[in-house]
Amino acid sequence: MNPAESVPGNYKKLLEKCLEIGFTMPADLGVGSLLKTLVAGKPNGNFLELGTGIGLSLSWMVDGMDDGGTITSIDNDPKLTEIVNSFFTLDPRVNILCQDGATWLKNNSKNKFDLIFADTWPGKYSELGEVLALLKVGGMYIIDDMDPQPNWPEGHAEKALALVEKLENLKDFTFTRMNWSTGIILMTKTR
Repeated sequence: MNPAESVPGNYKKLLEKCLEIGFTMPADLGVGSLLKTLVAGKPNGNFLELGTGIGLSLSWMVDGMDDGGTITSIDNDPKLTEIVNSFFTLDPRVNILCQDGATWLKNNSKNKFDLIFADTWPGKYSELGEVLALLKVGGMYIIDDMDPQPNWPEGHAEKALALVEKLENLKDFTFTRMNWSTGIILMTKTR
């Protein structure tokens, strides 16, 4: 089935809000569909999203969660987190925080997650060790936008290549790079 044909209930309304406020970094449908599928494979899972944005990826993950799952989504933009909260306020499985991701990662080192989607600088290009330490054994780490993007500033391609090389060489993780959608890296903690 085409991901566009099976979008989560909140997705279309969030996309409308995205267009209304001029949010220019919406989530790719392929990434959303993958996140939903991976989350669905973790019954009663504890999930973390770094970089809530307008909540499009979050809507996919929530759609894949069972009733026992929980997700914490963090963004530092109060306007965006207020919008996203208005869409998920009635879902007790969802916790949306307006905080600096780097600070949150440093202050929450005892939490353990089944899946972490890092879609912002902290947890992807910075605080990488902190975020990977939050994964349970068997937990998955996912990042997107690893293929060149039109909105990348000058010099970002080199940072992305360095990150890929660092991730490829980590011990205790399996590594898969997928050159589809926006460029996905999926890693699983093995011990």
